[in-house]
Amino acid sequence: MVRRVRRLAAVLLGGMAAVLLALAFAEPARAAPKPAAGVEITGHGLAEPLRLQEDSHPEHVKALLDQVSLRELVRQSAKPKPADLGPKYTVVVLAGDVAKQTYDLYPTAVGGPRIHRPAKQPDGRKTSAAWFLGRINMSETLRTAGVPLERTFEAISGGAGGGERIIPEDALNPAQDINEAFGELRRLLLLNVAVMLVITLGLAGIALLIRRRTR
Repeated sequence: MVRRVRRLAAVLLGGMAAVLLALAFAEPARAAPKPAAGVEITGHGLAEPLRLQEDSHPEHVKALLDQVSLRELVRQSAKPKPADLGPKYTVVVLAGDVAKQTYDLYPTAVGGPRIHRPAKQPDGRKTSAAWFLGRINMSETLRTAGVPLERTFEAISGGAGGGERIIPEDALNPAQDINEAFGELRRLLLLNVAVMLVITLGLAGIALLIRRRTR
């Protein structure tokens, strides 16, 4: 009887370990090919939406995706004045024909281009509304993609970042950035605690089962 209980416990432990390893290291299932990326632009001067797909306009799509890559941009703590923003262009990021993300671009805003990320996103993901300082070459990127904007020469120097920018002091909020970093760390710690709790409860259940069977 004791051997059977020990064998059952070993099987249960092995099963739990296999599930945890599978969750931690499993690769995404091989499904259909990933749909091509694309963008759709609407706004001032555009009579109809301007849609570009990666397979037919790879350079323009990549340049526009770089414009809304928020990880490389500076977050602005204060909301700009509406009178300082200028014309708005909404850029919707597509996966095939499915809208995933949306951003409002203001290439001619006073003090440099601005980007607004609405809280409501097409894919339903949870996020918060936020403002960012845009790349200095935003206007040229939109113009070369087909948006009717006047040609500018702001992005002649600077490489991938599109030129240098003087960041206004009121655009920086170190306290907010620190709070966001701690929030991410807190969520990670809670996830680790949850995993350890599941493992502990499983081991406690197995130990209780062994104790009852060996009496």
